[in-house]
Amino acid sequence: MVTIKDIAKLANVSHTTVSRALNNSVLIKEDTRKKILDLAAQLNYTPNYSAKSLVLKKSYTIGLFFTSISTGTSPSFFAETVKGVNSVIGEEFNLFVRGIDDYKDYASITKLRFDGIILMSQSEVDNTFVYHVLQQKIPLVVLNRQVEEQKAINILSNDREGSFQAVEHLIQNGHTKVAIIKGMKGFKSTAERKEGYMEALIRHQLPVERHYIECGSYDMPSGYAAMERLLAQADPPTAVFCSNDDMAIGAMNAVFAHGLKVPDDISIVGFDDIGFSQYTTPSLTTVKRPIEKISVQGAKKLLGLMEGSTETGERIFVNTELMIRNSVSKQKK
Repeated sequence: MVTIKDIAKLANVSHTTVSRALNNSVLIKEDTRKKILDLAAQLNYTPNYSAKSLVLKKSYTIGLFFTSISTGTSPSFFAETVKGVNSVIGEEFNLFVRGIDDYKDYASITKLRFDGIILMSQSEVDNTFVYHVLQQKIPLVVLNRQVEEQKAINILSNDREGSFQAVEHLIQNGHTKVAIIKGMKGFKSTAERKEGYMEALIRHQLPVERHYIECGSYDMPSGYAAMERLLAQADPPTAVFCSNDDMAIGAMNAVFAHGLKVPDDISIVGFDDIGFSQYTTPSLTTVKRPIEKISVQGAKKLLGLMEGSTETGERIFVNTELMIRNSVSKQKK
């Protein structure tokens, strides 16, 4: 049976270099990596992960954790996160996906079980999980929510700025009665997007009306129900900012169910730019939050930490982008 040492001998490099090349390490030059991979293919080398795991004390498992999978995480958000991480990690790793709320305690989250962890953090309740992982000395990257822990690598989008741009776009189209359908209670993204909404109103000297602030839970039914409540008001809004696209799609359907049109009667803007957004009728104006891109960056950072990088305390902001489509019209005077 061909071993790493056999390949190292033929390539005239150390077995550590071979191991890193086979694991797609960023520390290996491309020509060296290609030479080693070609040799491995010619010799029909097959890695024995069970043996490697015992020798190197590695589990070959990467944990991808969400605050919750069952509550407040839309299917598109989940899919883009998994897709981004999965596109980076090698086939030698198992990807373990779980919601933090599935755990009564974190006793099973140990360095023996996980080589590294990516946390798609949606709420401050995750802080105890973050501290536990760092205490266990498991390489950790936190996505989506700004954390105060200085040791953590943190990658997130600027949700407040994105929300500000979305609401300002409605105001620039002549809308003064602008409502918001908020997201899941307790989620940091909910607070950030509401802050952006309020900041845009205040900047343009418009009042913040409490009856124009409705609650949702990041899914289509809650967007539908919240829009129905807004339409039932004596003085309904002419435009609605929804804190994610799923709720925006639900809101659009509520408008249609009442015999009204988007954007002729009510303009709607979403947030996230999920795949369905450009195929709704009308196509949805929304804020592009590059979840897949954030997840890709997070996975790359984690692999670097797992390979021995001492990089800590880095915070990276990924810009949002307003995608102007057909769900907003100029308000008739």
